Amino acid sequence: MAQMKVVMKVLTMSDEKTKQKAIEAAADILGVDSIAADLKEQKLTVIGEMDAVAVVKKLKKAVGKVDILSVGPAKEEKKEEKKEEKKEEKKEEKKEEKKEEKKEEQK
Repeated sequence: MAQMKVVMKVLTMSDEKTKQKAIEAAADILGVDSIAADLKEQKLTVIGEMDAVAVVKKLKKAVGKVDILSVGPAKEEKKEEKKEEKKEEKKEEKKEEKKEEKKEEQK
C-alpha cells in the first residue's frame, strides 16, 4: 500500500479538547505517519499507509460528524525526494567525467 493523504472536515472540532480527541483517535490507527489539525477550518489531515475508511470510522466514534474532503497519494514528499536524487546523480556523473578526463590526460 502506498502513502495516502486523507483530508477530512470534523464538524464537531470547535475547541482544543475535541481537536485533541480527534488527533488521538487518528493516532491509534495502524499505519498513520503524520497528523495535522486546523482548528479554524475544522480540517484534519492524516498521512500514512492506512485505510481511509478506518480513519473515518474511528473519528466518527470519537468526535462525531466527519466529512471526507479528499483522498489521494501523498505526492508532495516524493517530488522533493526525486529532486534530491537527481541532484545527487548529476554530481556523481560530473565527478566520473572529471576522473575520466584526468585519466585521458595522463595517458
